[in-house]
Amino acid sequence: MASLLLLWACLIMPATRALAAPAGGAQQAFKFGQSGTSVGSGPRLGAFLDRFPPADIVPGADRIGPPEGQPAVARAYAGDTLAGYVYLTTDIVNTRGYSSKPIDVLVGLSPDGEILSARLVEHHEPIVLIGIPEAKVQAFIEGYVGKNYVKEPPRPGAPPPVDIISGATVTLMVIGDSLTRSVMAVARHHGIGRDGRQAAQAAPAQKRILDLEKADVQSWDALLAAGAVAHLHVSVADVNRAFEENGRAGAADRPEPGEPDDTFIDLYAALVSAPGIGRSLLGEAEYNYLRGRLKPGQQAILIAGNGAYSFKGSGYVRGGVFDRIEVIQEEHGIHFTDLDHQRLADLMADGAPRFREIALFTVPTDAVFDAVEPWRLQLMVQRIISVKEKAFTAFNLNYALPQAYTKADPAAAPAGAGQAAAPADAAQAAVFEETEEAPALWKQIWASKIPQIVIISIALLTLIAVFFFQNQIVKHEVFYRRFRTGFLLFTLFWIGWYAQAQLSVVNVLTFTTSLRTDFSWEYFLMDPIVFILWIATAMSLIFWNRGAFCGWLCPFGALQELTNQVAKKLRVPQIKVPHGLNTRLAGLKYILFLILFGISLYQLGLAEQFAEVEPFKTAIILKFVRDWPFVIFAIVLLLAGLFIERFYCRYLCPLGAALAIPARLRIFDWLRRYKTCGNPCQLCAVECPVQAINPEGDINPNECIQCLNCQQLYHNEKRCPHLLQKNAKLKRHKAPPPDAGIPGEVVASRKPTVRPRDPSSEPQPVSSNP
Repeated sequence: MASLLLLWACLIMPATRALAAPAGGAQQAFKFGQSGTSVGSGPRLGAFLDRFPPADIVPGADRIGPPEGQPAVARAYAGDTLAGYVYLTTDIVNTRGYSSKPIDVLVGLSPDGEILSARLVEHHEPIVLIGIPEAKVQAFIEGYVGKNYVKEPPRPGAPPPVDIISGATVTLMVIGDSLTRSVMAVARHHGIGRDGRQAAQAAPAQKRILDLEKADVQSWDALLAAGAVAHLHVSVADVNRAFEENGRAGAADRPEPGEPDDTFIDLYAALVSAPGIGRSLLGEAEYNYLRGRLKPGQQAILIAGNGAYSFKGSGYVRGGVFDRIEVIQEEHGIHFTDLDHQRLADLMADGAPRFREIALFTVPTDAVFDAVEPWRLQLMVQRIISVKEKAFTAFNLNYALPQAYTKADPAAAPAGAGQAAAPADAAQAAVFEETEEAPALWKQIWASKIPQIVIISIALLTLIAVFFFQNQIVKHEVFYRRFRTGFLLFTLFWIGWYAQAQLSVVNVLTFTTSLRTDFSWEYFLMDPIVFILWIATAMSLIFWNRGAFCGWLCPFGALQELTNQVAKKLRVPQIKVPHGLNTRLAGLKYILFLILFGISLYQLGLAEQFAEVEPFKTAIILKFVRDWPFVIFAIVLLLAGLFIERFYCRYLCPLGAALAIPARLRIFDWLRRYKTCGNPCQLCAVECPVQAINPEGDINPNECIQCLNCQQLYHNEKRCPHLLQKNAKLKRHKAPPPDAGIPGEVVASRKPTVRPRDPSSEPQPVSSNP
């Protein structure tokens, strides 16, 4: 966002800092009618505990104690019995929403780690301020109630257990991510879910590492008996039962063929980076080759399988990712790619069976994985319900490296052996460090939207090509008109209604506010399509002013132009606003933007509510499914656009005004003009759909939407008066070529004409006689 950032940083930021300084805490938080404490002032749990009766947070509780410990939790009691724990998500994890502000959820946990309650108590998310009912957001959060992520950790990157509400995808994904990560961090540190009490108070076990000296070779049966090779057997009956219990409609209607006792998959896994296991299964030569490839601390896992179902599948052939298997350790998950994979023909251990497929995977160096800690291999099984629908279920193969393959870490001092255990603060810091090492939510979102990222990238490259080669393209008028209409349909249906990537002035206000507070790119990376569009729009301001976005990439702008095209075909009369009045009305959008910007300096949440002057959320994000006043407002604007093309864009859009301000830094001028444009010719000015051409002939870059209509006329030899006059003048002054148009025989016969002598015309001799 180079040009935006440059302008606001140089011109506006000093003023905003000066104006915002006296306000201090004037920017109140939006949260169901109350304001909260400031972020970053320590645990904030205590500010929310007295808002609800204890039984509403932890069922059966009659009192809740004060916050204690790090991370801060409060114990809930039923009499003298511990009934559960209460905490605030933002005291545990630093997960923030699209507004760059924390989203506070008050959570009640049972002694065994089950989520008993979850309530949204404070947020600053613009999408939830107006438009998305609070009841729907709370219903989404309550979908996590009853989940136990201590006993059944979620698969990283898996969809939430509740359907995402249209129009609030980023906000709800942030809430779900903060819930799952915070539950696991609290449970791990406070010992929740192990014995129901503060197991963390027990002396920590001494840290162990791989014993690289234990390299004795063992048979297959010995490895199985010791647990060095873990085994999972799934029958056809097991799979059918799992899909019946899945609850997905239609999943049980397509049972797996075969007898109930038939093997669906027989799966084995082992940590072959442990020398004794690796030498036994791979053989001496293969193991030595593996050790040469592994980086210090890097691990390798062997997976082998028999049966009707393949743990590899075929997805990795197309996309490079083994999507049927995942290694999960606590909240960390590892998906292997084809770069991590090596195919093996067989196993070298004495007595090892033949396998249909054997794979050796190296754990990526950037993955969070501890070889001596337990982990599980999750096998995903899919069942096709229809052409567009699939059902999924999962089976877990649990693996714990036998202690015989480990040894005490000599670098770690044993707890209680002449040295006190690590203090609670250090342990808490370790917990947070481990939690924060989990893949960032924005990275998970980008990984899940790779197809959409590819599509929008292709669309943007296509648009750039149109602008760069506009002189050649606009000469083909029919093709160009059809292409533009098709691109506008793509913008409306795919960018707008499908990807919901309608940019808004709220994004601008949020960006400028974050510059004054705690700016972080991570907040703006939450929605990849919106982020890519913002980057493309900011870059385009230097080349094509705001027209690249307003004329091509704005879904609501596309909706206005498309509906106006239909209106013209239906012979709806078009109103031509006089130039003077049009110029004055165009200034309204700048006034609206400055008002919204000024309000955002005082309170961002209030500015976001006034930003409802934009119909984008109603018409594009919520697809007109909203309270009737908002729907009527959007429809009125669209009706006005039937008579005055792009009525809203021209006179009321604060986003267009916000983009036009930095667009003054534009350093290129791609639109060609003749000296006669405007004097005397007015054809382009008359036919400009948004009246962005002044009577003098110059184009107003603040209002131009880069539709290239004027460039079509510029190159049209049948309509452009300048070209018609020029061509006519050339025809008049062009000399005909030699002998042009004279037949050859006529030229050959053309000779000097000899006339007969007229005696009367001859001079008469003068007589000498008198």
